[in-house]
Amino acid sequence: MAEAQFGAETSQRGEWVRQTNRFTDRITADGSSGWPVEPGRYRLVVSLACPWAHRAVIVRRLLGLEDVLSLGVVDPIRDERGWRFTLDPGGRDPVTGIAFLSEAYLAADPDFTGRYTVPAVLDVAERRVVTNDYPQLTLDLSTEWARYHRDGAPQLYPEHLRAEIDEVNELVYADVNNGVYRCGFATTQQAYEEAFERLFARLDWLSERLAERRYLVGDTITEADVRLFTTLVRFDAVYHGHFKCNRQKLTEMPVLWAYARDLFQTPGFGDTVDFDHIKRHYYGTHHRINPTGIVPVGPDVSGWHTPHGREALGGTPFGDGTPPA
Repeated sequence: MAEAQFGAETSQRGEWVRQTNRFTDRITADGSSGWPVEPGRYRLVVSLACPWAHRAVIVRRLLGLEDVLSLGVVDPIRDERGWRFTLDPGGRDPVTGIAFLSEAYLAADPDFTGRYTVPAVLDVAERRVVTNDYPQLTLDLSTEWARYHRDGAPQLYPEHLRAEIDEVNELVYADVNNGVYRCGFATTQQAYEEAFERLFARLDWLSERLAERRYLVGDTITEADVRLFTTLVRFDAVYHGHFKCNRQKLTEMPVLWAYARDLFQTPGFGDTVDFDHIKRHYYGTHHRINPTGIVPVGPDVSGWHTPHGREALGGTPFGDGTPPA
């Protein structure tokens, strides 16, 4: 399923063109969308390997929504039927009872033919997808789910900074978050080199921006930092080699390496990273790129715990708030 779909997402020039999100219903505080925020009604399904899903895991933890929005984790290895719940007893999600995420997609749209993507929020009772719109999902967790945030939860999408956060997010998505995929899944030399140049030009821009400021926008962590982090934390483990993003490793870009370590050591970030799932998924499921399926032993991840020195730039991770428990 996964490999077969890649052809449908490749342009005639050999460029990777990501499929659009099919399910874009929003879960709202007032219920005007038809999907009201309700504790226990929904289940967030993720792969710990996936950077898009990782965003939602981090935001859910930072905001303290664990007891309100349950979490289902799929196996990092997909088969021809897509994401599967083989990590759970009996190979089924213990809350919804489904064995494959595709079941929830087809329950929502029997004619759906795209990739079954994570993250996805499911209605537990109906066992169907409500949304797989990952950019909006984390913003709604910050805004629509505010009633259920823990005491001391950070403001990840503060109103007075939203325009700047949105602007930074748009640039980072196009050139970095999606840019690494445009390198890795390109099928022509020209498409690959164009994506490669855009990726590293944007990383250079980010290095300049972060040289004298601790966080991307404002003096605390925001949605912008979450979105950049999930790509940076995977960079040396998979993108540098597997996706041919090899001008430099993250560890060879001093500002971004220190910035990434700062976030990694912040509660809610590093404690949600699973390098085993990350490497097994990328190297074990992208057979066109890695036909042997061999998963590399490295890199050494002990450096993530070394001092970063970013405190000297000022700012605090949670502002007036507190870290998650």
